[in-house]
Amino acid sequence: MQTVVLQALSIGYLAKGNQKVVASGLCASIESGKLTCLLGQNGIGKSTLLRTLSAFQPPLSGEILLNTPSAERQSLTSLSDRELSRLIGVVLTEKPDVQNLTAREMVGMGRSPYTGFWGTLTDDDQKIVDDVLRLVGIEALQDRMVQTLSDGERQKVMIAKALAQQTPVIYLDEPTAFLDFPSKVEIMQLLRRLAIEEEKTIFLSTHDVELALQLADSIWLMEPESVLSVGTPQELASQGALGRFIERDGITFDNNTLTIQVRK
Repeated sequence: MQTVVLQALSIGYLAKGNQKVVASGLCASIESGKLTCLLGQNGIGKSTLLRTLSAFQPPLSGEILLNTPSAERQSLTSLSDRELSRLIGVVLTEKPDVQNLTAREMVGMGRSPYTGFWGTLTDDDQKIVDDVLRLVGIEALQDRMVQTLSDGERQKVMIAKALAQQTPVIYLDEPTAFLDFPSKVEIMQLLRRLAIEEEKTIFLSTHDVELALQLADSIWLMEPESVLSVGTPQELASQGALGRFIERDGITFDNNTLTIQVRK
């Protein structure tokens, strides 16, 4: 079990030699065994936060700590690339630009932290690939070329690849983008099941607000002025945070039923 802890975290980047602060003073925890969804308007900093959590870019200040029951908290910045590859798996929005690679081979690439990028998979590695293909329910796709898969099938393959990496933490950037509605639901249900049954720490950004409200155990809502509201959907609704985020002219939000109504 792994918990990710943000302590007074400031995120941002350098622009024309100047430091651009996107959000500051962020304090929160991502817990294992729960599906946590990150919401917020465009440009609020969701992608910057995900990149920082994934160690793709450094924090401006503060710390990101990985907390395990059997060890002291470890700062993300103190870990080597090899250590990070065994702790954090990342599934990006972009479609993988690969040709002539089967779904099974793609999933097998998740074993690279243990075998090296071009390493040969051992019998134990192959068994792990078998297990995650079955867990995600894509055994029938394993011999298909990745470029022939639908968007939903490809997304399942990328999730299986992250699972083959055997990291306690998995981050996903807009995993339901480009999918039809039934596929969106299926992917979100799959991620929640994996979080609960496999005790993974799963954190994802999404614009599918209604699905997040129905399926997430915890919501992180990024608001203007570096405000980060964290809680269950019901808690954020009762606090008025979800209403502030969702409601506009012609759009209303029901705090009791967690439903969105659009006026015709």
